[in-house]
Amino acid sequence: MPRTLLTPLLPWLLLLGSCASPPKPPTVDESKKRPANAVAEIELQGCKSDLQNARITIAEQRRGTDVLDGAIDKLTRDVQGLMRQAKADQDRPKPSDPPRANAVYTVRFDFNSAQPRLTPDISAALLDEARQAPLIVLRGRTDGMQDTLGENRIARERASAVRDYLVAGGIDPSHIRATHQPTGDPAADNTTTEGRALNRRVEIEVYRAAPIAMNPSPVQP
Repeated sequence: MPRTLLTPLLPWLLLLGSCASPPKPPTVDESKKRPANAVAEIELQGCKSDLQNARITIAEQRRGTDVLDGAIDKLTRDVQGLMRQAKADQDRPKPSDPPRANAVYTVRFDFNSAQPRLTPDISAALLDEARQAPLIVLRGRTDGMQDTLGENRIARERASAVRDYLVAGGIDPSHIRATHQPTGDPAADNTTTEGRALNRRVEIEVYRAAPIAMNPSPVQP
C-alpha cells in the first residue's frame, strides 16, 4: 500500500491496538488503608473484649445477689417461725409434766426483832417463786414458851415485815395471807440456844395453784 494511503489511517490503527490490550485494574490509595495488626486496632479489640466480659460478670453477680437475698429472706422467715413455734410450745401446758410442788421458805429473826434476815440468793429465789404464785401464806412464829401479848405482837410483826418485803419486791398483796402463831409447833428444840434461834422465824408457803374450797358433805338424816 502506498505510504500516502496509510497516513490517514494511522490514528485508527493505534486506537484499535489499544482496545485489544486488557484494561488495568483500579488503583487503591494505600495511604488510607489501616493495617489489621496496627497497635491501636489491637488495643481497641482488647478493650471491647474486656468491656463485654465485664458486662457478663456484672450480670452474673446481680443474679447471684438476687439469689442470695432470696435465700436470706427465706432463712429469716424460717427462723422467726421457729421462734414463734418454740414460744408457743413453751407456753402451752404439758400434760405429761408432773405438777410442781409448793415451795416453802423460812426467814429467820434475831431475838426480839422483826427485821427479816435474808441472803441475796434466797431473796432472789423467793421473789421469783412468789411472782408466779396465786397464793402465798405467811406464818409468824417466836421462841416463846407461853402465849402472851408480847409473843403475839412479835409474831404478828414478823409476818407483817415479810409481807411488806414481798410487796416491795413486786408481789401482788391480794395474793398474800399473813397469820401468826407465837408458841407451839417448834422447828427445833426450844430449850437450847440454837433451837430457839431456829424457832424465831416466818414460814412462807408459796402455792403453785390456789387451794380449792370443798363443800362439806350433807349430813345424812
